[in-house]
Amino acid sequence: QVQLMESGGGSVQPGGSLTLSCSASGFAWYKSEMKWFRQAPGKERELVARILPRGGITWYAASVKGRFTISRDDIKKMAFLQMNDLKFEDTAVYFCNAFLLEDSGPTNYWGQGTQVTVSS
Repeated sequence: QVQLMESGGGSVQPGGSLTLSCSASGFAWYKSEMKWFRQAPGKERELVARILPRGGITWYAASVKGRFTISRDDIKKMAFLQMNDLKFEDTAVYFCNAFLLEDSGPTNYWGQGTQVTVSS
């Protein structure tokens, strides 16, 4: 059974930091690209960061570049999003996503999301 479970969300003041974690099981982790998306109220879900298998290459949205860091632990099958210097506009539900090519074709798996609220 595929599972992606996020944790680490919460409330923080502007300028603060949070680290989100995503625990994965039930699919071929080693060939999965891991991504973090976020969705703010009334807005579309947007891609925040991505990391290729074996952690060699990363990508960040312009709005978070230099403040967020994505990483993965291939032994523990976990992905992380370190978020520093958080801003009001970072408030959103953050989702962990796994993308991989399975025998049936391109496949996306999603976590249930974790709320991040930046407020003073």
